[in-house]
Amino acid sequence: MTGRPRPGPGRGWLLRLVIAFAFAQGAVSMARPAVSYRALALGADETAVGVIAGVYALLPLFVAVPLGRRTDHGRCAPLLPLGVLLISGGCALSGLVSSLPAMAAWSGVMGLGHLCFVIGAQSLVARQSAPHEQDRNFGHFTIGASLGQLVGPIAAGALISGQGGALGRTSALALLVSAGVCAVALTSLWRIEHRRTTGTRPRTDGKVPVWTILGARGVPAGILISMAVLSATDILTAYLPVVGEHRSIAPATVGLLLSLRAAATIACRLVMTPLLRLLGRRALLTTSCLLAGLLCAGVALPVSVPVLAVILAVLGFCLGVGQPLSMTTVVRAAPDGARSTALALRLTGNRLGQVAAPAAAGLIAGAVGVAAPFVLLGVGLVGAAGLGLRGEGRTGPSPTGSEPADEVGTKTEPAPVGEALSDRSSRRSAPGGCPRDRHADRSPRSGG
Repeated sequence: MTGRPRPGPGRGWLLRLVIAFAFAQGAVSMARPAVSYRALALGADETAVGVIAGVYALLPLFVAVPLGRRTDHGRCAPLLPLGVLLISGGCALSGLVSSLPAMAAWSGVMGLGHLCFVIGAQSLVARQSAPHEQDRNFGHFTIGASLGQLVGPIAAGALISGQGGALGRTSALALLVSAGVCAVALTSLWRIEHRRTTGTRPRTDGKVPVWTILGARGVPAGILISMAVLSATDILTAYLPVVGEHRSIAPATVGLLLSLRAAATIACRLVMTPLLRLLGRRALLTTSCLLAGLLCAGVALPVSVPVLAVILAVLGFCLGVGQPLSMTTVVRAAPDGARSTALALRLTGNRLGQVAAPAAAGLIAGAVGVAAPFVLLGVGLVGAAGLGLRGEGRTGPSPTGSEPADEVGTKTEPAPVGEALSDRSSRRSAPGGCPRDRHADRSPRSGG
């Protein structure tokens, strides 16, 4: 009898999580360009826009690892509604205040809420997915983010108008609407965490040191690849409106371009499993990061809107690979009792990139031009392609003694007692009750 991995909980929880993430990410994707437009309306220059975009990620830098530690030894679900409330509050208050420092502060609250939601959600996917389901479930989970990134910029572009002096008022309206959109996510968070999975977490004698986690093969590469990919997505969201202002591209068109990028990312994640079977994980990561780097640098070229749309569509497809595969890479490489902490370290790297990249982009844009940051992102993605060439994950026993997963993440579970006895008796006798010749078939059993 062939041994098969035991299925985890039903996938209804994953669908509800994807829906909730789509609303939460849609609100954030709607609010980020609205914050940039509102800052411009309040008199901010390119450097100030970069600083405000960086503050979004600054506060989460200090709380990501403690939140991961807490999730490793507790439940994931409470972080989800907390994140929704913080995102909604940050969006609403960013639209109500009228000073740049206050906007930066509430943008930081929005970023903290997003971090809480993502740590809880990613830990939930890792905990409630069998090893062979992780690539698929993380890919489906990130579809929620892509759906939000698809709809959010379109909604922001439809609400924001740059005519006359209306930019400040319409951008504030977009921020208030985004707060309401995020609140809808609360309706999908019922019974999201299964109690029987909370009792099956590996027990550890103490906290796994951060340096031990970072020293596990595959964890640093996963963090740096994720940082490069997310920085590219973040700069595109925050700085394409600035590029649009300099090239006389209407806000509605900018919103459509950002949504086109997100639609291509969704398409990539829908075909993630066939791509993995065709190319393999390492080749897929390397190729996608290399192409994304070249295309990201191409955004800096003074091309027409249709050509820019093609560049962004292909770029979005390439950027769709890095996030889900880096999540699986980090989860597999991390010690068993510190997977949420490893995911939190990955998010810390993401936020560090979101702090440094917009700030550097603002300085470069102020000194050289608004297209220059995209060249910097291209260089970072080409570097990430080099990281993709390295091996991933642990190939031997983990520090806690658990068995390693194979290349596709499948781990064979021992057969239940009843099945083992049945299989043992079937080897002793042939069908019909006649004794089986033990020398008739020396081939190994497929079930192992």
